[in-house]
Amino acid sequence: MRCATGSSTIRDSDMPIHIVPHDPQWKMRVDAFNTRMREGGSQYGFYVDALPVWLPKRSADQPVWREYWLAVEDGEHVRAGYALKPQAWWIRGETKMVADWQGPFSEGAYDNRYGALGLRLFRDMLKKQPLLFSWGHGGDDAPVLQLLNKLKWTMIPTPFLLRVVRPFHFARKNKYLREQPRTRLALDIAAFTGAASIGGRALHSVLRLRSMRRFTSQAEVVPSFGAWADALWERAKNDYDAIAVRDARVMNTLLPPGETQPEWSEQIRLRVRDAKGEDLGWAVVCVREMKGHHRYGDCRVGTVVDYLAPVAHAGEVVHAAFDFLRDRGAELVIANQADPRWVRAFEDNGFVKLEGKRLFCAAPPLAEALAPLEKTRERFFVSNMDGHGPMGL
Repeated sequence: MRCATGSSTIRDSDMPIHIVPHDPQWKMRVDAFNTRMREGGSQYGFYVDALPVWLPKRSADQPVWREYWLAVEDGEHVRAGYALKPQAWWIRGETKMVADWQGPFSEGAYDNRYGALGLRLFRDMLKKQPLLFSWGHGGDDAPVLQLLNKLKWTMIPTPFLLRVVRPFHFARKNKYLREQPRTRLALDIAAFTGAASIGGRALHSVLRLRSMRRFTSQAEVVPSFGAWADALWERAKNDYDAIAVRDARVMNTLLPPGETQPEWSEQIRLRVRDAKGEDLGWAVVCVREMKGHHRYGDCRVGTVVDYLAPVAHAGEVVHAAFDFLRDRGAELVIANQADPRWVRAFEDNGFVKLEGKRLFCAAPPLAEALAPLEKTRERFFVSNMDGHGPMGL
């Protein structure tokens, strides 16, 4: 097969490897790559279809899209792949193109001949999108983090936020806290004696009382983002030193009206207003009944996926989103956020903050664009929608 023009060339093993855009001609080759990865013991593979299901690029001026790249050896064998998600960001009053990455997934995971391929693909990603980041990473990603450290990437710890809505069900169903027999027994005792419900409600009540704030906002389900969302973006954007653009066009590209994603639950758009009908902000939420999830077991989990408001109204938006998810039967509500002002808004609504559960990893050019980082971190907004989206939620 002929490699696409404009591809880059690297050498790994004995053959030249070309980095080429994914294309329908490579579909069977990617399928064969995935088979070799499984047989080699890797849990990873790559997208067989060349056109992304979420965020395919349909126009040259599209503000956010996804693209797939393949490492092809000798014009025949796919040896690796990675994905990029470029998106317009608002950084200190200027629009810059920033990109999230996924992968790279390579045969170096089980074949030493391709052990250096991952590093070379990272360098290729940086050539294409210098303002590169990833948000997530845990114990399973330790080798990736070691590589990023060698490449002088900046790591910013960010918290995980949760509020238990139904403590009895959470104590009985969650998997993360029930892995050890003794802990499992203690949770069962707490659930059936009522201690879990009393303790859970007491904890969240204390967090709410500590803030001494009363929220009255209401949410309305809407089918899409309209001119009202553009007005909110204009009011809110200068409250942040760094944030992905969230006007109506971007949000309707991320969440096309009338469409659903196979890896996601239904994404529900909420327009948040005060008692007078004035717009305060918006939120995107979802609810999923988990089955044997490695953390949440069989809990019904609500997620505050994305949101926007002038920071003064952050607490009202969280309040409206949480109330909606509680009414939808969520037993646990979760969120991720980097901006400490929004984290406080979640705490004001009774959420517990667990520090350092996710890392925002910034390539050196992006870290430079965000400098001075100590100042930027105080007004730096990142939610689930800024990475791979609410996959599995």
